[in-house]
Amino acid sequence: MVDSRKPRLLGWSITYVILLLSIMLPPLNLITASLLMIPVLVMYVRLETQRFLIHYIVSLAAVYLIASSLLAGWLGVLLISVSLFFLPPVIQMGNLYKKRAPARSVLTVGTLTLLGELLLSLIVSYMLGLNPVGKMKGFMVESVHTLPAQLQGMMALDLDTLVQLMVQMLPLYMIGFSLFYVVVSHWLARKALVRAGESIPAFKPVKDWMLPKSFVWFYLLALLLELFVKDTTSIVFSLLLNLLPLLTAAFAVQAIAFLFYVAHVNRWNRMLPIAGIVVLLFFPPAYFIFSLIGVFDVAFPIRDRLTRK
Repeated sequence: MVDSRKPRLLGWSITYVILLLSIMLPPLNLITASLLMIPVLVMYVRLETQRFLIHYIVSLAAVYLIASSLLAGWLGVLLISVSLFFLPPVIQMGNLYKKRAPARSVLTVGTLTLLGELLLSLIVSYMLGLNPVGKMKGFMVESVHTLPAQLQGMMALDLDTLVQLMVQMLPLYMIGFSLFYVVVSHWLARKALVRAGESIPAFKPVKDWMLPKSFVWFYLLALLLELFVKDTTSIVFSLLLNLLPLLTAAFAVQAIAFLFYVAHVNRWNRMLPIAGIVVLLFFPPAYFIFSLIGVFDVAFPIRDRLTRK
């Protein structure tokens, strides 16, 4: 059995080398960069610790040699740094996979680990005398200046206020980044591991998803505070600026789960929830309407009434 694994795991090592090197190739890296954790996660679960370290170190050595010979040594070091950055969430998620932990626990731990690394990176950057937030502001200003004058004139806020608000939403970007990476990695890595014979728990069916009722009170409180908090420099304003989009998105997803449940109970075609997903993807203003549907689904026993009918 071990011998049959070798070609497949060697293939995962080669895949990982290719994915790391593809970071140097825009716009291909927009897709491949989101897949970096998957080969390492599969190898970590399928191999003993010692064999995993051998595969991982040899892969990084190959990446460094190829990058250094083709371009520059510092680029090889950069690619290795990127790989090491994603290693802690891989280890956390892999350990939970080996324990057959629920998918929800894997998602939570992986997201928190990656988010903690991002925060630690910011702290270390400031300790080293760097200013990533300042560079972010400068990049945003330059990006706005590259827009045509007509588009710049259509902006509802002046440039300084707009940039300040976008910087205040940095926690939201970090949470979104962490959640996206972990969800994609779990979804694809689990499929690969199940095909390889591993027993990895999956998420509940979408129709059974349900947020805690406490989220409803958080959402209503945030909406109420938004009516009164107008000072853009206050901590409460920054908190609402990041919390409201997260809660709105969470309840919008809850609405999609409700549509899947309605389609299941009434034995309808799945076109109803799929149409809801399409609307959310291509018509962002619908997020608030869907979030209200999600709130009603969590707050009231709508599903019980549908089931009785």
